[in-house]
Amino acid sequence: MNHTTILGIIPARYASTRFPGKPLVDIGGKSMIQRVCEQAQKVLKNVYVATDDDRIYNAVTQFGGKAVMTSPQHQSGTDRCNEALSIIEKKENKTFDIVINIQGDEPFIDPALLETLAGCFRSSVTEIATLVKPLTEPDDLWDANKPKVIFNPSYEALYFSRSPIPYLRQYPKEEWTARYRYYLHIGLYAYRSDILREITNLKPSTLEMAESLEQLRWLENGYKIAVRLATHNSSGIDTPEDLARMLKKGLPY
Repeated sequence: MNHTTILGIIPARYASTRFPGKPLVDIGGKSMIQRVCEQAQKVLKNVYVATDDDRIYNAVTQFGGKAVMTSPQHQSGTDRCNEALSIIEKKENKTFDIVINIQGDEPFIDPALLETLAGCFRSSVTEIATLVKPLTEPDDLWDANKPKVIFNPSYEALYFSRSPIPYLRQYPKEEWTARYRYYLHIGLYAYRSDILREITNLKPSTLEMAESLEQLRWLENGYKIAVRLATHNSSGIDTPEDLARMLKKGLPY
């Protein structure tokens, strides 16, 4: 695939209720955001950080990365990506066909995940793509912070939920994960650029507001989300405790 038409954007905010200043936390001598950038650059030629904070912008430029300043008013990473796309296209004087929205709190994201996402767009009908992984820990089925997803035989998402889906009515709940293959959503997205511009103009939907999952707005408005199985694990750092656990295990590289 020609990666010159793909733009990797890493939305990064300084303000975080659970972990303020997270993008700049030191992990083995490098900031979290630098590690995310370096992983993305292993497969993507064009990688930018989109932030609303001078401290993050300056840190990125100091290690040689690319960054753009965006509005502090955005409600989601998708909205920030949309503004960043317009700024970057003017800055680079070129257009990008695909945007990959890369989580800024996954310092050791496997580049293979980005390759898998990019590969979805070999099909010209793909509008939006995301990744899923089989649920392996039974407790995750009941964890509202780990959205579940169901999809059709064509690997198109049918629904995302913080609740277990489907509900196995005929079995005791402790048997559900043994009786059915559940899937967790990995919060990486890629969009055709024209679709990204469209979905950020949509008003919040009832399902989105009910579950607090922005991808439901897209489904509710008739957009198709292609899903692919992740062959590598992906884990974000949401809290200082998450970081401490990762450091205790040792840095993967």
